[in-house]
Amino acid sequence: MGYRVAVVGATGEVGRTFLRVLEERNFPVDELLLFASERSEGLELTFKGERLKVQALNKVSDFKGIDIALFSAGSSVSKEYAPKFAKDGAVVIDNSSAWRLEPDVPLVVPEVNPEDVKEHRGIIANPNCSTIQMLVALKPIYDAVGIKAIVVSTYQSVSGAGAKAIRELEEQTKAWCRGEAMPEAKALPKRIAFNVVPQIDLFTENGYTKEEMKMLNETRKILHDPEIRVSATTVRVPVFYGHSEAISVWLKGELSPESARELLRKAPGVVLKDDPERGEYPLAVEVAGKDEVFVGRVRRDLVFEPGLSMWVVADNIRKGAATNAVQIAELLTQHALV
Repeated sequence: MGYRVAVVGATGEVGRTFLRVLEERNFPVDELLLFASERSEGLELTFKGERLKVQALNKVSDFKGIDIALFSAGSSVSKEYAPKFAKDGAVVIDNSSAWRLEPDVPLVVPEVNPEDVKEHRGIIANPNCSTIQMLVALKPIYDAVGIKAIVVSTYQSVSGAGAKAIRELEEQTKAWCRGEAMPEAKALPKRIAFNVVPQIDLFTENGYTKEEMKMLNETRKILHDPEIRVSATTVRVPVFYGHSEAISVWLKGELSPESARELLRKAPGVVLKDDPERGEYPLAVEVAGKDEVFVGRVRRDLVFEPGLSMWVVADNIRKGAATNAVQIAELLTQHALV
């Protein structure tokens, strides 16, 4: 059985990756419909060797017959159009922040809380990219001994801010290498080339950014654990693809680094790469284009007792966005929820 699938925001970085992941995972697509803004109308993208034209979303009023809609077009578009798709019978899997904290919208990481897809009412939210990779790595530890608190610092690539941020890093780097004046920062709050920017999204009243608060609020919702504490510092770094995270956790029970590594070796979606003596640990440049979450440098934490620290890396466009959404779609088909 095949499905009629729509991709909304098809010409964006995540939208194009949706197409690649659907093809690579051989998702049962009978028909693929591509939507984007009016300025992208008529552009052609390739899926399984076939050239498909992009339709202007604002020129379509009837979405009947669509089974699954993968959204990556921003919160305002999702707020307006996701209910329309759902009303016409589609299940929307949305990559924006629009629906993540809505009580009746499941927020799903398939390796962490797959059962939550069964509660959908037409819309399922894809979590923030940084939250996804953190929880894939921590879920086996959480299940084994419990976690009281998480302290995480992220090192997030520019692709997380979209195609304009990618071009900005390229242009600034080229200018620096040529000895030319550095182009003005527009897509990001500060110059990113050869720099580290401790701001992702806007600051809130408590001094944390929205990105940092997402990691707290989304973790609590995904784990169904309103007591777990998360303190995040999210940072943009001059890397094109791949988010890295330094994570320390305060555990509820004792767990040795050796036992944690054994749990991680068996965990779905996790690749353990942890042999520091041989210089083996995950790197963003090596995980780009891959779907797994890579974990290394697992060790006892020197502050939390009992506690562990680790290094976690994943491709933010794939597992942090497109792949996670397609995995949710696979869950829907496996459980006959679409």
